[in-house]
Amino acid sequence: MKSRKMLLAIMSSLLVIAMVGCSTSNGGNKVSTDPGTATTTGGKDLKGDITVLTQKTDIVDTVFKDYAAKFNEKYPNIKVSFQALSDYEGQIKVRMNSNDYGDVLLLPTSIPLADTPQFFEPLGDFDEMKKQYNGLEERTVDGKVYGIATTINFNGIVYNKQVFEDAGIKEAPRTPEQFLTALKMVKDKGNAIPLYTNYAAGWPLTQWEADLTTVAGNVDYVNVTQPTSDDIFVKGQPHYELYKILFDAAQQGLIEKDPLTTDWESSKADLANGKIATMVLGSWALGQIQSMTTTPDNIGYMPFPTNAEKVIMPLADDYTIGISAKSSNKEAARAWVDWFINDSTYPVTEGGGMSPVVGAELPAALKQFEGTDIEFQFQTAAKAGQEGLVDKIDKDSEIGLWQPDFKKRIIEAAIGNKKETYDDIMNDLNEAWNKSRAAVASE
Repeated sequence: MKSRKMLLAIMSSLLVIAMVGCSTSNGGNKVSTDPGTATTTGGKDLKGDITVLTQKTDIVDTVFKDYAAKFNEKYPNIKVSFQALSDYEGQIKVRMNSNDYGDVLLLPTSIPLADTPQFFEPLGDFDEMKKQYNGLEERTVDGKVYGIATTINFNGIVYNKQVFEDAGIKEAPRTPEQFLTALKMVKDKGNAIPLYTNYAAGWPLTQWEADLTTVAGNVDYVNVTQPTSDDIFVKGQPHYELYKILFDAAQQGLIEKDPLTTDWESSKADLANGKIATMVLGSWALGQIQSMTTTPDNIGYMPFPTNAEKVIMPLADDYTIGISAKSSNKEAARAWVDWFINDSTYPVTEGGGMSPVVGAELPAALKQFEGTDIEFQFQTAAKAGQEGLVDKIDKDSEIGLWQPDFKKRIIEAAIGNKKETYDDIMNDLNEAWNKSRAAVASE
């Protein structure tokens, strides 16, 4: 078992949990000597009108307005307006063809990293800012940081503790075998759906892919090992073992009776109120589910089951927040960015993950793992010259690692809607991967 001190140590590119470094709660009173970096220097004297764009349509008129009021206690002369985009990626891409895309916004995933400086203001030097924030690598270009993570997500399984207790499950299962046994115990109790797949919604099935690192037990696997390997869908390999759990659960009747008619919104309430035992989702879903019950402490989080020697819950940046290069109020915009990351409740409460601030307190969902052998780590970045290689192979092969298609195929085969075995599906995916990897390598 790893000591608490070891668990909470931070390395430059590999985060276990950040508990060293200095706090940045001084927010908007930072000063930079770099004239090309957006900074704030004015405190209460700072003035300006800024527009903040968000994807949070559900809380823009409530929580965000409360944020603005609290922000104005520190910066009374900055007027903050919000615009929520229902289709953030699609709408922001159109708006960025003009100069009118707000002052503060989330960096869209569709913008290539190399193009980031065309649209966003640098926030500071990476070597300095990494002392203050985790997860900056995703939006750093030529040593300059352009975005700070609004929250750092962790990935695993949301579960109802009361359902587990009622079924006689005394502790969270660690291995696939233990997990399936737990699901059977829930089914035998008869009062809850053991594992809800959200087949009909589709996109929740893509959440399974985020747990590949846990199954591999190695942070190098996804971006370093996988793009240079053939036969990644064969028995014993992480992808095979990951989705075998989905197949086995479906085949053994441990999922919803009619997965073709699932409903995402109602599933959150059903898990919150004990009608569902587990769902494979990122930590971002915790707050949403807990808000739907009068007993939020019943909603827990656990690592995805694995046979790996060590249990790694992978960390990943959520949207990063930055400042428009076209903003005419960059200092006021920077004041908001600093306050939002350091002083608002968003990263943990609304974002549902960990604060990116070095030294920040762990969210309640993770405190249970302090002093255990469970590690929280970022995946190793791709080697130089191999950036985006996995995505390139995936696109050429049409496998859809982050699409729901082959996950749906697995479920349909398991429940008898398709006349094929799990190995038939894995063999097809493996052949497609090997063929495309060879083609991409020869380019």
